[in-house]
Amino acid sequence: MIVAVHQSFNGIVVAICDKELIGKKFEQGKLQLDLTTNFYKGGEMPENKVLELFKKAYIVNLVGKKAVSFGLKANVINKENILNIKNIPICQCVIIRK
Repeated sequence: MIVAVHQSFNGIVVAICDKELIGKKFEQGKLQLDLTTNFYKGGEMPENKVLELFKKAYIVNLVGKKAVSFGLKANVINKENILNIKNIPICQCVIIRK
């Protein structure tokens, strides 16, 4: 998995994408998944470091079977919120902290 971290006004945004999908673009009807931009370009990171990022993130974007599976395992996303474009699972979540 490739992990990119972006600083925003509200905190950090974490974008995680399966390595083999980076640099590709997929379209299905009116839906488009563009992984050619710098948003998903980051580096490989061990799962334990990603879990630490989840504790600080306010938005998490997950693209690909491995990334989405990891998000489910980490209880960051719910199965019913996963969308598929060209058989590629994607999910986004906003993390609200007290």
